[in-house]
Amino acid sequence: MTTTLLFLNAIGPEMILVFFAILLLFGGKKIPELMRGIGKGIREFNTAKGSLEQELKEGMREEEQRERDARELKELREREARRQREESFITRDND
Repeated sequence: MTTTLLFLNAIGPEMILVFFAILLLFGGKKIPELMRGIGKGIREFNTAKGSLEQELKEGMREEEQRERDARELKELREREARRQREESFITRDND
């Protein structure tokens, strides 16, 4: 009897009321079907969440790669500009 009272205290009277309301609304035969539907919905939600996380991570990786490429291109252009300045300086000295 004490375990029953502990169980009732743990879930609270509100949860018991909700359980009985569901039982009255859906009946004993519909509850397993309802639970399967809820489980399927949760599974689909988790699948969608996982694919969204994967797409976001992939997008972040692509953006980081673009930033690296842009930095490398900027460095290459700066080196080329420096080389051209040095080359034009050398050709002016030789003239």
